[in-house]
Amino acid sequence: MKMSLLAIMIAVSAAVSAQVYLDFNAPLEKRVEDALRHMTLEEKIAIIHAQSKFSSPGVARLGIPELWCTDGPHGIRAEVKWDEWEQAGQTNDYCTAFPALTCLASTWNPEMARLYGEVIGEEALYRKKNVLLGPGVNIYRTPLNGRNFEYMGEDPYLSAQMAVPYIQGVQSKGVATCVKHYALNNQEDGRHTVNVSLSDRALYEIYLPAFKAAVQEGKSWSIMGAYNRFDGQYACHNHRLLIDILRKEWGFDGAVISDWGGCSNTKEAIANGLDLEFGSWTDGLTDGSSNAYDNYYMATPYLKLIWGKAVGTMELDEKVRNVLRLIFRTSMNPKKAFGAMVSEEHQKAARTIADEGIVLLKNEGGILPIAGKKKIVVIGENAIKMMTVGGGSSSLKARYEISPLDGIKSRALRAGCSVSYTRGYVGDIGGEYNGVHSGQNLADKRTVEELTAEAVEAAKNADLVIFVGGLNKAEHQDCEGVDRLQYDLPYGQDALLRNLKAANPNLVAVMLSGNAYSMPWLNDVAALVQAWYIGSETGHAIADVLFGDVNPSGHLPFTIMPSLEDYPSHQYGAIGYPGEDNEEVYKEDIFVGYRYADLFGRKKALSYKTGDMDFRIAPPKHKPLFAFGFGLSYTTFEIADAVVKDNVLSVKVTNTGDKAGKTVVQMYVAPKKASVVRPVKELKAFRKVLLKAGESQVVKIPLTESMFQYWDVEKHAFVTDKGSYQLMVGDASDHITAKAVYNL
Repeated sequence: MKMSLLAIMIAVSAAVSAQVYLDFNAPLEKRVEDALRHMTLEEKIAIIHAQSKFSSPGVARLGIPELWCTDGPHGIRAEVKWDEWEQAGQTNDYCTAFPALTCLASTWNPEMARLYGEVIGEEALYRKKNVLLGPGVNIYRTPLNGRNFEYMGEDPYLSAQMAVPYIQGVQSKGVATCVKHYALNNQEDGRHTVNVSLSDRALYEIYLPAFKAAVQEGKSWSIMGAYNRFDGQYACHNHRLLIDILRKEWGFDGAVISDWGGCSNTKEAIANGLDLEFGSWTDGLTDGSSNAYDNYYMATPYLKLIWGKAVGTMELDEKVRNVLRLIFRTSMNPKKAFGAMVSEEHQKAARTIADEGIVLLKNEGGILPIAGKKKIVVIGENAIKMMTVGGGSSSLKARYEISPLDGIKSRALRAGCSVSYTRGYVGDIGGEYNGVHSGQNLADKRTVEELTAEAVEAAKNADLVIFVGGLNKAEHQDCEGVDRLQYDLPYGQDALLRNLKAANPNLVAVMLSGNAYSMPWLNDVAALVQAWYIGSETGHAIADVLFGDVNPSGHLPFTIMPSLEDYPSHQYGAIGYPGEDNEEVYKEDIFVGYRYADLFGRKKALSYKTGDMDFRIAPPKHKPLFAFGFGLSYTTFEIADAVVKDNVLSVKVTNTGDKAGKTVVQMYVAPKKASVVRPVKELKAFRKVLLKAGESQVVKIPLTESMFQYWDVEKHAFVTDKGSYQLMVGDASDHITAKAVYNL
């Protein structure tokens, strides 16, 4: 019997209305399964790869929207053309530039991480982005890594504790985080080809914990595979990383997204857990496809394998489920807000985070905060150079950026001080990335001698010299794609600082960077401020700290050693870094950062075997210049009276100075006797505490078994040695002022 047109329309309408995936109140998994059963094979293939540089298609026929990604993690990237990396030429694609993640980690304050996530999530919403490509949680293994400024330092626990609230903040706005770069992407040189080998202990104790926390505690809705290889397979389709660990061990239910161009093999991508392919370097037009995206590894090549019955559709359906889950949580989430861009609240948040992340490393004679200095000279290119443009994919088109010089001038005016400026050195005179231009031309034809003479003369005639230098985001500095070529400061800054000290001992150095550097001039400066890359509010935040409007409370997220040779990754030749014939072995094993620095003074090398790998760790020849967790304040603190009762550590913290301020109480754990080689101590808890002058507070830290565990290679599990442990509490890894014993 033939149905009337009206009857057909009614039937279709009833079928559509019955579709669960359109019922936003239905359980997520039911919506996913319902949408999946409505999709054709071709629609399933289409949804698992890009349709443009930063978007993937939905299913228009079913009303499932596209998915739009944006680079982070410090701000929402400017728009590029559909098929090109060049700028789209829009005038409304600006953003707030938030501080780099090294600065966020330096706050040692999870509340700042939550705030960061919320405000950047709102900016992503306003720009109609569904997936924020961040945060980055790779470990600081070498100070030469050009991308360290995007990460959160050397310690897995600190990285995890800061990443989780960032993720929760972003996703509370209906925008997904895409935690990156999973895993072992700890350098830029050879990042597309290097194969990393390391012990399972180092993998599980050092390089995976922040990713695990992002998945299990932060509940990140997506994760980005890395470029490098591990166990001979590329990380973007690595069975052990993506199937065995991410899915089976951690229970991840989100989508695995390739780094742009990180996919390189169709069959491996099918079998080994990649869900969504972006940025592959394929030329579909040459192969007769309608566009290059049809020729991605998980596009037509995948479809042909299914047509030829070389593979089935079980893996495809699982990938589609993961992508649909991501879409329903983001672009098809009816409860998400509309967001905001460069609001007063966002500007305030950027400044607050920057204020709290700046680290005061030296303050000889209390030269800071600035008081009574009527004639100030600011010297250095970084005082005027824009830092939001450049550095790779984190480059931003900031709505505004306050330079250090402008920030200092503005604050000095209120203090009744005069401020002059001289260049001092010439470094990177440009300012362009992917078509975004800073608008600055810093070309200067004067010789080094002329620039130095001018700076020295200006210093002689000033009451206070503020040198603003460090690194920048040019190639081979703090920049994606390549690593640094040297540990020293570039552009002759070392010599200039020595000359300035000879001209005026009242010398304050303010350094912008995302990495450590050598400091042969450390004794020549009266004060040293590590200011990172801190975004739109750079100048205001630096002035806040210099003039004492903000009492500095940042603490280092990594150890600063005197020379490159003092980092263990640089003690084993090319095989240790950057790799030899594309093979690299992490021969320092678990002794990264302070875990290695703590071996100073040991007379013999540590020799041991883990699994099938032999290690010999020679102790460092020098102490750190500045230890992990170190940071000064304009007041002083005492941490004492550590007591354990009912599985809780209590410690008394007192502000012994005359100003209100914040300090970071850091608890490290060390077994008195261990069945395997273990670090001298490991960070397992921290609390940031605000105290008025003279105020005391008892900080309580619950003790859990996970704080005392190590990875057992044979059991493939975290295990605990029963017995006595020393709880070591202080405000830096080398400044322990209270101890207690805990019997497990």
